[in-house]
Amino acid sequence: MGTESNQRVVVARRPAGRPVPADFALQSAAQPEGEGVLCDVLFISLDPYLRGRLSGRHISGPIAVGEVMSSELVLRVAEDCGGCRVGDRVRAFGPWQRRVRLPAAALTPVPQNVAPASLALGVLGMPGLTAYAGVTRLLQPQAGQTAVVSAAAGPVGATVGQLCKAAGARVVGIAGGGEKCAWPLNQAGFDVAIDRHRQPLREALDAACPDGIDLYFDNVGGDMLQAVLERLALGARVALCGLMDQYNQEMPPPGPNPALIIRARAMVQGLVVYDHEDLRGRMEADLSVRLQAGELAFKEDVAEGLGEAGAAFCRLMAGKTFGKALVKVAD
Repeated sequence: MGTESNQRVVVARRPAGRPVPADFALQSAAQPEGEGVLCDVLFISLDPYLRGRLSGRHISGPIAVGEVMSSELVLRVAEDCGGCRVGDRVRAFGPWQRRVRLPAAALTPVPQNVAPASLALGVLGMPGLTAYAGVTRLLQPQAGQTAVVSAAAGPVGATVGQLCKAAGARVVGIAGGGEKCAWPLNQAGFDVAIDRHRQPLREALDAACPDGIDLYFDNVGGDMLQAVLERLALGARVALCGLMDQYNQEMPPPGPNPALIIRARAMVQGLVVYDHEDLRGRMEADLSVRLQAGELAFKEDVAEGLGEAGAAFCRLMAGKTFGKALVKVAD
């Protein structure tokens, strides 16, 4: 592979509000040289937290103008090195490029029975681990409880809902649009789906949760979080995970009224997936069994080609993707 055949995606300018494709640029990149394992990138994970990195507000660190975008990747090893063999599929954090060199210690094998390999970035990857930790450690659902999940058609929300349902809870999902509401109901086994674009949220929550909300997994924040907090049952559990409502805003909006949490004597805990890496092996084993048994539905939104990565990320941040957002770079 020559120098001209490698490419990368860089930040062309700092996004102002919702990102647009012009905020990113596809550039030629040098052939990776030096130490490390040479790999071809197969899939790039697109995740909302990356918007926080572009603003310099995420705990994983900023991505500055002129720097290469980076996130979790699925790669194929291109040369025997560091215990890796040509053709091995691995997962790692790295740059949005066609071909990269990464330290062998940074590569995690993707089992051959994981198909498609992109699942290592979705239900068997960081979204799966986020959902698994949130349900098993924070929400701890029990039979008969009512669980509400925002962004229910996304990879985290959909998995959270299905794990709560498997534990015997009644699951209410919130999503935007008819298609995104039909999928949790028909494929993921949710009991109720609220279309936030077509239904007044508070009225819909009152109808779906007449006895209050026992468990809430929040991927959005903002007024949606406020509406749920107003309806918490005594002893409710709330997992705060995502802030989709404010990722595209320059300044964080005013926070929710903590008196609502105090009134319900609720436990509210922030969820950062990096704190739960010790659960990864258990999550992979548990969710793999559910996948193979047909008991865990998943959906992917795959853009084709590295040149589409910037535009695909913009669609994600505009709420126009459906399922786990990915970019397929190579077969």
